[in-house]
Amino acid sequence: MKGFGTRILAYDKFQDEKATKEMGFEYVDLDTLYKESDIISLHCPLTDENYKMINEESLNKMKDGVILLNTSRGKLIDTKSLIKKLQEGKIGGLGLDVYEDEEEFFLNDMSNSYIRDEELSILLTMPNVVVTSHQAFFTQEALNKIGLDTCENIKEFFETGDCKNKVQ
Repeated sequence: MKGFGTRILAYDKFQDEKATKEMGFEYVDLDTLYKESDIISLHCPLTDENYKMINEESLNKMKDGVILLNTSRGKLIDTKSLIKKLQEGKIGGLGLDVYEDEEEFFLNDMSNSYIRDEELSILLTMPNVVVTSHQAFFTQEALNKIGLDTCENIKEFFETGDCKNKVQ
């Protein structure tokens, strides 16, 4: 975004001033981020503190037409509030790589079934919403780690007859 001359705002509980200088963004509090951002992209782990951080209250603080992107954790967003604000036109666009109750649907073969989640069904019908299955583990680093762990598990199994990382 910096290449387009945009002002990049960030919120982080643990600020890295070196990264701020190197990457050209500024830290602000959450209220400022909500109020001033045209696009909000979530990149954080799920904690008790940020559970459903995007909710009716935070959505009301955002600009009309805001674009939300979540590639982190589904439970950062309260889906009911999200749908309400999409229907009201408060949210201009939504991109989800994660979903609040995704465990039942994503990475499962649903080809001979239908989605039994009313909220997900509503989101999938909206023209300004894109939902994809979470693909975080398809990075080069993650695939290398999966491969190394698999090889270590196979080696351990042949050496000891057991494996500490076995599926229960």
